[in-house]
Amino acid sequence: MSRLMSVSSGPYAPPVPVRELTAVSADGARLHVEVHGGDGAPAVVLAHGWTCSTAFWAAQIRDLAADHRVIAYDQRGHGRSPASPACSTEALADDLEAVLEATLAPGEKAVIAGHSMGGMTVMAASGRAAFRRHAVAVLLCSTGSSRLVAESTVVPMRPGRFRTWLTRQVLGSRAPLGPVTPVARRVLKYGTMGPGSAPHMVEACARIVHACPRKVRHAWSRVLDGLELGDGVRELTVPTEVVVGTADRLTPPVHARELAAALPHCVGTTELPGIGHMTPIEAPELVTARIRELVTTYATIKEGA
Repeated sequence: MSRLMSVSSGPYAPPVPVRELTAVSADGARLHVEVHGGDGAPAVVLAHGWTCSTAFWAAQIRDLAADHRVIAYDQRGHGRSPASPACSTEALADDLEAVLEATLAPGEKAVIAGHSMGGMTVMAASGRAAFRRHAVAVLLCSTGSSRLVAESTVVPMRPGRFRTWLTRQVLGSRAPLGPVTPVARRVLKYGTMGPGSAPHMVEACARIVHACPRKVRHAWSRVLDGLELGDGVRELTVPTEVVVGTADRLTPPVHARELAAALPHCVGTTELPGIGHMTPIEAPELVTARIRELVTTYATIKEGA
C-alpha cells in the first residue's frame, strides 16, 4: 500500500475500495481518493486528521459502505497523496473542494465528517462554492478552530507560556517516529488516546501515525500551531454535530464547547467519557451511528437517482 503501515485483519484493516481516483487541487497537488459502496446510495465524505490516512476510517467505511457511497481521501502528503510544499488551511480547503467536485454529481449532496485536521479542513472550506453546493450536514470529531497548542494537555503541567512552548516543541518535532515498538505504543496512547483504549486500537493508530513522513508531520504541525478558523466556524451554516472525548489531550472538550456555541446550526454535542483524541477508532460504533443519523435526517440522494 505504498508507505502505509496498515493492520491486515480485524475491524481496522482498510477495506478494498470499489474505485480509486486522483483529484487535482487548485495548485496541481494530486490527492488519492477512494470510493466505497454502490452508486446511487447517499454519499458520505470522510476527511482524516494530521498524520493519518484513509486507513483511519476503516471501521466507518466497512459499516457505511453497505448502504452508502463512502468517499475517503488522503490529505496532501499523507497516505498515498504526494507531499506538497503548500501547507495551509487554504490548501486544505482547495483539496476538499477538488475531492467534492471529482466525486459528486451536480446537485448531489453529502454528509461530510472530519476528524481533527479533517474537521479544520471542513471549517476552512465552509465558505467555498463547492462546499456550499454539496455539503448537506457535517460531523466534527475531536477538533478545534484556534489555540490548539495553548489548550493542549499533552504536556502534563499547568497552563502557561512554558507549557505552550514545550507543547510546540513536542508536536512540532522533526524527529523520526521510528518503528512501532512497545514504548512507541505507550507514548502514542498517552498523547492521543484514552486510558482504556484496547491494544488493537492502539496498534492500528500507531501503524497509521508512524507511516506519516516526518517532514509532512512537521510542516503541518506549523499550520496547526497558527490555526485561526473562527470565520470558518461562523460560515458553517449546514446542520453540524460535534463529538469529542473527555480524555482528549490534543483537542480537549473546551474546543468542542466553543464550536457548539459559535456554530450557526449546531444540532448536538457529544462528550464521550474516557475517550481520547482518536474518536473514530476508539468509539467506532458511536461515530458511525452519528454519521448515519445525519444522513437519515438531512441527506438527499443525487438528483435523478
